[in-house]
Parts: sequence; structure tokens; C-alpha cells
Amino acid sequence: MNLLNILTSALTSKPALHAIAEKTGLSEKTIAAIIGIAVPLLIKYLTSNAKAEGGASSLLEALGQHKNKKPVEAQLKEADEEDGLAILGHIFGKKQDAVVKEMSTKAGVEPKTLIKVLGIIAPFILSGLSATAHSANSQQAAGVDLSDGFDMSDLMGILGTAVSAGSGHSQQNDSGVNGGQLLNTLLSLM
Repeated sequence: MNLLNILTSALTSKPALHAIAEKTGLSEKTIAAIIGIAVPLLIKYLTSNAKAEGGASSLLEALGQHKNKKPVEAQLKEADEEDGLAILGHIFGKKQDAVVKEMSTKAGVEPKTLIKVLGIIAPFILSGLSATAHSANSQQAAGVDLSDGFDMSDLMGILGTAVSAGSGHSQQNDSGVNGGQLLNTLLSLM
């Protein structure tokens, strides 16, 4: 199972859908549709941002701030929606209005409703990526060298391990994980 599937499955579990439904008043079916559209786009934009100058360090900083290890249902119930909205602003940047409008049309909900759901799930997405990083570190993931601190190459190694485990393909070469290959692999999963 790849990272995208892991995050989507967690967010579409019965307890997670119920937690979001309680906060939004939406049906679980509608929330599942939103998540199915939103999670791939969030990961796509996170990946794209990580390619940009300064984007990788910004993502690493965000992951460091989102280390919630509570069950998904608890994270969603306790989600700081203002933090979620700030996360969305960083992820989508100037394209946020257009992206939200497109997603809301696909999901059949108002943009205001969609943004509320996104504000709830965004902190969980970062916590999920952070947990993946922690898990990979504890398993001595390929391409991860923490002797010089946690940096972008370590993040690429961690995400590469998660993607490789899900796809059955290795993104590793003699010099470790190639960041560009990994980002392209993540984008191709969308």
C-alpha cells in the first residue's frame, strides 16, 4: 500500500468519517467523496512545493510541527481548523481559490463547505507524513542518514521507502534515493 492509499484509507475509515461528519454536518458519503478528491491533490501540491527552492525545508519544518500520534478519529475531532487553513494556504498558495473551486465542483459541495473539511484534514495529512518519517527512521530506512540531522535527502529516503513499499519498485540507486525520481513517482500516483 502506498502513502496516498494509507492516508486516504485512514481518512475514509468509519471513525474518521464520523468525526468529520460531527464537525461539519455533512454525510459520510459526501465526506468520503471530498477526501477521495482532496488527498491526491494535497499530496501532489506538497510534492510540487518540495521541489521548489525553499519548499523542502518548509515542508520539513511543517512536519516537525505536526507530530500528533493520537488515533485518526481523535486527531480529526481535535483538529485546529485555523492551523488547517494556514496549512492549505502554504500548500496551494495563490492557486488556492482555483483549486478549491475545482474540487468543490467535482465533489458537488460549496467551496465554503469544502474548505472546512480541508481545514480539518490538513493537520492530519502532515501528522501522517511525519509519522511515516518517524516510522521509517526507526526502521533505518534506505537513504536515510541522520548523522548530519534530518534534511531533505532524509525526507526523500523516507517517502521513497513508503512509495517503494507500496509500489514494489525501488527508487534507489547507488547514491541513495534520487529526490527528483521520488517526486515524479509521487506525482505519477495521482
